[in-house]
Amino acid sequence: MRIDVVSIFPDYLAPLGLSLVGKAQTSGLLDIHVHDLRTWTRDRHHTIDDTPYGGGAGMVMKPEPWGEALDEIITLSGDTAAPQASADPAPGPVLVVTTPSGAPLTQPLAQQLAARSWLVVACGRYEGIDQRVIDHARTRMEVREVSIGDYVVSGGEVAALVLIEAVVRLLPGFMGNPDSLAEESHVRSALLEYPVYTKPPTWRGHEVPAVLLSGNHAKIADWRQEQARRRTAERRPDLLHPSQQVAPDNLGREAVIAPAELADAPEIWTLQRACWLQVAQTNVTLDLTPLTETLDDVRLSLRQWRTYVIRTHGRLVGSVRARLAEERWEIGRIMVAPDLQGRGLGRCLLDFAEELAPEEARSFAVLADSGGDENTRWYRKAGYRRAGPAGEPGALRFVKGRR
Repeated sequence: MRIDVVSIFPDYLAPLGLSLVGKAQTSGLLDIHVHDLRTWTRDRHHTIDDTPYGGGAGMVMKPEPWGEALDEIITLSGDTAAPQASADPAPGPVLVVTTPSGAPLTQPLAQQLAARSWLVVACGRYEGIDQRVIDHARTRMEVREVSIGDYVVSGGEVAALVLIEAVVRLLPGFMGNPDSLAEESHVRSALLEYPVYTKPPTWRGHEVPAVLLSGNHAKIADWRQEQARRRTAERRPDLLHPSQQVAPDNLGREAVIAPAELADAPEIWTLQRACWLQVAQTNVTLDLTPLTETLDDVRLSLRQWRTYVIRTHGRLVGSVRARLAEERWEIGRIMVAPDLQGRGLGRCLLDFAEELAPEEARSFAVLADSGGDENTRWYRKAGYRRAGPAGEPGALRFVKGRR
């Protein structure tokens, strides 16, 4: 594979000579060329940017140097410049423009690019490259505008390094042990990779899970699959198959559980008060902890509990929290917006919280509002039994053992 990288800071790409990428170049598997965009400027100051038409902050990279750079690079289409692999689905260069407004860099996209024999990577800076450069390039070659995440960095060079690393490690012969690619995050399934351990078996009071020392490969495989699914549910619920996402009827696939952030506290506080006003009517009292808590109390709870929320179309419509107390996994504040209750959101939140329980948890305990017989029946269907008052007004405790 040949890769040409165009940048105004070519030294930024020096890491491409290190580690496995560097070895791949030495072995002839990769042919990487880094070009200084200023080579194609025509003024004494080597100007590569100017003010944007229409006004606004920042500068825009000029089309002339980019156009000349691409003209010269793509004329290198001889056998020595861009060797065409027979498996290349569309011979010729692919222009990859690194930009925050591009399509996300995913493992499937990396696999597609790895199947090509020639990539030209354009590293944008400032407010970006004049759009006419991209539009004109599309008339001559395939163009991919790619983003490495929902954030902004100072320039496209760091994105180019990430993209090249993700692509070239998929080339046949790049990895010493190709099997090491098989079980990574985002490869065979949408699940994140399971946690990994090595020697010694005990380190600073932390033990390697016993199943990994058992020698029972079937149980180890099951454990790894479960850990991968649990990690994905906690960190990237958006990656789960729709059947595993929290997407009850009529809420759409946007309705997925995500970790709560401190900025969610005001909406959680509002939802909490709305839900417990219903409980107040049943108990004929406003002296309920969720109603007397302040916004600062809610912010503090986000630091003390693992809290998750459900949003749909930008609105926070549900929440749950959990934490480990000795060997008991405590679940609390299962809340669903009053206008969306009865659609299964509450049960989804409860099931999700149970799935997050660490291995050392031997039982579940739910602190719930005393919503009468209907509430008791709801928890009984989920396998819980009533364990009496919970130590605060209007609350009951429900418990069940862990299988």
